Amino acid sequence: MILSIKMINLSKKIIKKNYQDHINILRKQEKYFLKTCNEISDKIVSRISKQGKLIICGNGGSAADAQHIATELMVRLKKNGTPIPSIALTTDSSILTATSNDLSFYKIFSRQLEAISQKNDILLAISTSGNSLNVIEALKVSKKKKLLSIGLLGNKGGKCKKLCDSSFIVDSNNPSRVQEIHILFYHSMCEIIENKFRK
Repeated sequence: MILSIKMINLSKKIIKKNYQDHINILRKQEKYFLKTCNEISDKIVSRISKQGKLIICGNGGSAADAQHIATELMVRLKKNGTPIPSIALTTDSSILTATSNDLSFYKIFSRQLEAISQKNDILLAISTSGNSLNVIEALKVSKKKKLLSIGLLGNKGGKCKKLCDSSFIVDSNNPSRVQEIHILFYHSMCEIIENKFRK
């Protein structure tokens, strides 16, 4: 199939705009990104050093990010070595569907957090809007159980921001840009954490 000149030009326009938007956000938030990534990574390392674990939740693309983060830490990012205790609350289809059906979709993460979280654990809550109701419910449980609550957020932080002890907020309401920059953030974060525990 031969693409028309019009379609090719449209494709180039889309690519150029997305690329430029991504670069503009990173440039605007560079100092904040570097400072916050270092601070959040250190807080996670401190808790894990005290027998805590990282518990991660999010919806849609952020659910995939939750699993991605847990995998990098439990298996490896760049170095072989000790598994770093991490779990994504997005993976058990029986729990997710039973909770949604029998209780409420808003409780799919908070229900699990009530059961498995312990002293020194960290909740990493991911929401591109900052307003995901099931993430908000998880953050409320995290506060109640005195866990360390960290947010990877977008859209000025939304309602999640007030429930987090620390957060990294991408200054955009475009979920695609927020997710892209979240990935760069958590890859950097995982590498810092890995360097602390894997020599």
